[in-house]
Amino acid sequence: MTRDRFAPDFDPDCGDVPLTTARQDIVIGRWQGLRELLRATGPDWPVRGHRVRLLAQACAGSSTAESWLAAEPHSADALVLRAATETARAFNLAIAAGRGVPIDQHRVDTAVMASLQAAEEYPQDPTPWISLISVARLYPAGVRRQELARWWDELHQRDPYSVEGHLQVLHYYSARWHGTHGLMYDFARDAAGVAPPGCALPVLVQYARVEEYRFALDAAKGRQSAVALAQHWSNDGAVSDVRRTWQRWIAGRPEAPVAPAELRDLNYLAHAACHAGEPEVAGPLFRMLGRRATRTPWSYTGEPDKQIAKWRKEVGLRA
Repeated sequence: MTRDRFAPDFDPDCGDVPLTTARQDIVIGRWQGLRELLRATGPDWPVRGHRVRLLAQACAGSSTAESWLAAEPHSADALVLRAATETARAFNLAIAAGRGVPIDQHRVDTAVMASLQAAEEYPQDPTPWISLISVARLYPAGVRRQELARWWDELHQRDPYSVEGHLQVLHYYSARWHGTHGLMYDFARDAAGVAPPGCALPVLVQYARVEEYRFALDAAKGRQSAVALAQHWSNDGAVSDVRRTWQRWIAGRPEAPVAPAELRDLNYLAHAACHAGEPEVAGPLFRMLGRRATRTPWSYTGEPDKQIAKWRKEVGLRA
């Protein structure tokens, strides 16, 4: 009986085998594998951003990034990873402190300075600017609008269609941080509107809907039966957004295997399609994904593995 049950593969590296190998080095405090991975990645910005983000999360609890920097103090890759690692550490502190509790500003300043140093050492790389925009929201009052705009311009010049970069701005503009639902959705829709066919940026609207849901859940203190949430995923606007993202992104996407860097984005659209009651969108997405899955955003609406198995069955896919 259990043999027939669908079991998603929640690989934390999203199927990126070289990344998995490099991350194993962190466990033993060896940094050479990280150097080789980032050197081999080169200026493939989406792949580089994906790898740096996950390496940083793994490095946050160790001194591996610092060991690499001590051995090669002028390595641009080491500086970029150190900036992302300091950013991950700052967010870990914020999570541990709890919602609305400010953390030591020195830790945020450290991540900002590390990001600026990395940007200076590797001027072509958008990754330090992503770190910078990300950590900016940990300041209790945010940063000055002109400063955020300048950082955004720097990122946009280097990688105008960076999903991760846009996502960090979206978080900053969300009501949970330093903006409003309206500001967040306006940013997401503006980005989607200028994206070329096949570009993943339209999925920002689905990220925004998850952000709004999390904010509403916080306001309802976890009472998911709140009337305001009843039609959150399936109102006319939500359904139209799912269809629009499918048309702008997936319909124009080249037929190619799902890359590790886009796995989370596809899960966000699949989640939205399921909850919007759009099986003709959810089905093809599940077929693209196969067993590969990310825990978010499914974890915000229940147990990820059970939800994915249930929705796959509803669109007619077997285990």
